[in-house]
Amino acid sequence: MKILFIGDVVGSPGRAMVDEYVKRLKKDYKPTLTVINGENAAAGKGINEKIYKGFLDAGAQAVTLGNHAWAKRDIFDFIDTAKWLVRPANYPEGTPGVGMVFVTINQIEIAVINLMGRTFLPANDCPFRKADELIAEAKKRTPYIFVDFHAEVTSEKIAMGWYLDGRVMAVVGTHTHVQTADERILPKGTAYISDVGMTGPYDGILGVEKEPVLHKFLTNLPVRFEVASGREQLSGVIIDVDDKSGQAKSIKRILINEDHPYIER
Repeated sequence: MKILFIGDVVGSPGRAMVDEYVKRLKKDYKPTLTVINGENAAAGKGINEKIYKGFLDAGAQAVTLGNHAWAKRDIFDFIDTAKWLVRPANYPEGTPGVGMVFVTINQIEIAVINLMGRTFLPANDCPFRKADELIAEAKKRTPYIFVDFHAEVTSEKIAMGWYLDGRVMAVVGTHTHVQTADERILPKGTAYISDVGMTGPYDGILGVEKEPVLHKFLTNLPVRFEVASGREQLSGVIIDVDDKSGQAKSIKRILINEDHPYIER
């Protein structure tokens, strides 16, 4: 079994990279499951129904979110009927949407869980205890469990990796938009990376135009961020999982941009 995960898609540049490369990546790597983080896909913050469906058309079987899940008001009109849209599970009880979905592919059921950290992010329920709850529920149906942990600090992400080692196939970090080089298989068989990176503008600052960000740092005044234009990139990982044990065998970073052109396999 292989899992293809595409990191935080930012605005129309990120969506363009998804349209251009996801089907090519699926052809080359032949993943069983493809997941896209789409929490910044609509103008750099939030997601709408058209974009969500576009990701499914591009080849994703599940779309995860994060702290910007509610940035577009129309999400409340469709999230409860969006079967494959996964918002952070540790939002308080009663929050619209779901934090875990089960995807069935070739008679194999895979649980996709989305969690959000609490350090430097809005206060929510404990992601570690929510993970315990959801994993116990998922294990009744499948040994194949994938976790997108949307968190700010590496310490919290690494802690989650160790906490879930041996209990899930993978813990992949999202949110910071910078791909880290710490991908590894933890001792009990869980694939881990602190941040998959972002899919979108290559020359901005975390996906937005440089000048307003620099102005904010120089003056500490409020500014309006806009999605950057120009060159683009795609960040992701491909994870190989043992079909029998559900343990990861390898995790490989994917980075496509002008400096790292995609080479067909």
